[in-house]
Amino acid sequence: MNKKELNHIQKQIDYEFKNPDLLQQAFIRRSYSEEHGGENNEVLEFIGDKALDLIVVKYLSDRYGYYSHDYEDVSLAKLPNYYMNECDEGELTEMKSRLVQKKKLAERIDCFGFADHLVMNKSDKDDKAYNSASVKEDLFEAIIGAVALDSNWDLDSIGRVVEVMLQPEDELGDDEDNGSNYVGALQEWALSKEGELPKYHIEPYNTVWMYMGGYRRGNHRPLNAAQPKYQCKIKLPGINEVFLDFGASQKEARMLAAKTALEYIESHGLEFSIKDEIKDPNYNDSIGQLETLARRGYFSIPEYIFDSRNDEDGNPIWTCECSIEEEDEIMQGESSSKKDAKKQAAFKMLRYVLDCR
Repeated sequence: MNKKELNHIQKQIDYEFKNPDLLQQAFIRRSYSEEHGGENNEVLEFIGDKALDLIVVKYLSDRYGYYSHDYEDVSLAKLPNYYMNECDEGELTEMKSRLVQKKKLAERIDCFGFADHLVMNKSDKDDKAYNSASVKEDLFEAIIGAVALDSNWDLDSIGRVVEVMLQPEDELGDDEDNGSNYVGALQEWALSKEGELPKYHIEPYNTVWMYMGGYRRGNHRPLNAAQPKYQCKIKLPGINEVFLDFGASQKEARMLAAKTALEYIESHGLEFSIKDEIKDPNYNDSIGQLETLARRGYFSIPEYIFDSRNDEDGNPIWTCECSIEEEDEIMQGESSSKKDAKKQAAFKMLRYVLDCR
């Protein structure tokens, strides 16, 4: 790969390598190194496999877990501060398996088009190894392994790249039954807006809090009992308010407090908008950026239709039309390169949806 391609990949995964050779190595198959010498990506795959497991477990722990209190209230300092989770071990194991399965990782590599950059020998190319789900899975893990080494195992950097590449929320979605849609949505808002998680404080219900001022209280009643048993306070980064609600269980109190906070965010126009999703809309990344918005639910997956003709000298001229089911406009690109024609159409559509929504 040349420097331009490496820079493009770094932008797509939202990580700039101190040692770009590690990223290059992540794309080199053993078949190539055996013929031409040098290193390949197999050890990076091993490292990335373990790093991916760790980050996915951390993601699930952050998404569904919380502590009984956080010691901000010194009166509670003597109470146990237990870690709690909305899911049991079996549910967490099942979700982790779904997120790191071969099919999922291969699909994500396809979304970025990274298999096009694989370095392999002629035999692999003839066998179309770049279409193999196992090869794509290996590539995904090798990229994560490269990031782990380059960042000196910085979990924030590895976690950011995993979330960009894996898009775990697409697989898990929202869980209406246990209320994690509110908790997960609030966490996503806080991380996207401020880069921090909400702070939760859960304790046994005290009637006094029902009438105390200084809190944003919700109007939600416990779902399973007339009398609440727990109360939850939430402090969000960047908002000078504390949100309070009550529930028949710790889980329910947390859910309803998150709902109260989300209602405040909506009523004050603080929602995370489509413009917040893409901080640097640009031509080179436009195809991937447009697909990212689609996979996050703003609109359907874009469709591309190609046509070609020859100019006076017999050279091919490609035309690409980009359309989105929910939009009336069709954007067109034209170039001697099929890839550039697609980028032109995608970039025009990207600018259109960001301006109109």
